[in-house]
Order: sequence, then C-alpha cells, then structure tokens
Amino acid sequence: MKSYCIKEFAEALEVIPYALAENAGLNPIVIVTELWNRHAQGETNAGINVRKGLITNILGENVVQPLLVITSAITLATKCVRMVLKIDGIMTVR
Repeated sequence: MKSYCIKEFAEALEVIPYALAENAGLNPIVIVTELWNRHAQGETNAGINVRKGLITNILGENVVQPLLVITSAITLATKCVRMVLKIDGIMTVR
C-alpha cells in the first residue's frame, strides 16, 4: 500500500512540467517527453527553458530556486490533499 501511494504521489508531481510547458505556450507532450529522455540519459540538470522554448541545462543558465520554496510548496499541497481526503472520508461515512 505504501509503495502504491508513493507511486501515485510521483505521478501527481508529473503535472508540474506539463503545466509549465503549456503556460509558456509550448507543446507539453513534446517538451516533457524530451525532458524525460534527457533525465534518462543522466542529464539531471536538464529543465524547461521557457524563453528559448527548449530543454537546456538549467544550472548552466543560472536558473535556480531556493530549496525552501519548493519544499514549502510541496508540503503545503500535500497537507491540503490530506485534509480534502479526510473531509471526503468523513462525508462518505455518513
């Protein structure tokens, strides 16, 4: 059960690059597929460059974000989902 939850959580996080590509006016399927391929080839710093419309070495482009910002956002989103699931569980029990 625990590995199933982790797998589903990871799939939920896959929405982020799709949304980023789509909001930048790029084709999300093409961009995310190329991003997956680059990561599979070991390019861990590959990311979506919305200005160029390409996958580039984000660290080389000096695009960085504080870890605290990402950690805080993911933690807040996770807590929100847990609250919704608890409320849904209470509503369906009645």
